[in-house]
Amino acid sequence: MSVTNFDPNAEAVTMTETALRHFERALDGAGDKLVRLSTKESGCTGYAYVLDLVDASEPDDVVLHPNDKVTLAVAPDAVTILRGTEIDYVNEGVNSVVKFNNPNVVAECGCGESFSIA
Repeated sequence: MSVTNFDPNAEAVTMTETALRHFERALDGAGDKLVRLSTKESGCTGYAYVLDLVDASEPDDVVLHPNDKVTLAVAPDAVTILRGTEIDYVNEGVNSVVKFNNPNVVAECGCGESFSIA
């Protein structure tokens, strides 16, 4: 019989290959910066995603390494809201945008800027 340790932060947030390539380009030449993902109360439905390039993670951030070129820090108060989220980078017409495929979202505002969870 083997024992498996449960890691509550495992797979908290993942990135598609296109998102990884986007963030690799954003971080290229930026020194030792990393990507920090958090949420804030915003809009008509509750929360908005916040992405920043930062010099270091905050003390209680969950630090993930989706590949050897990208480090993702997730704010501790956002981990529950974002658990299971896949970050993607897609083309929509002439625009390219970062998309959050968050299984916890139950409603989004009409403009797509804010969301609510159960």
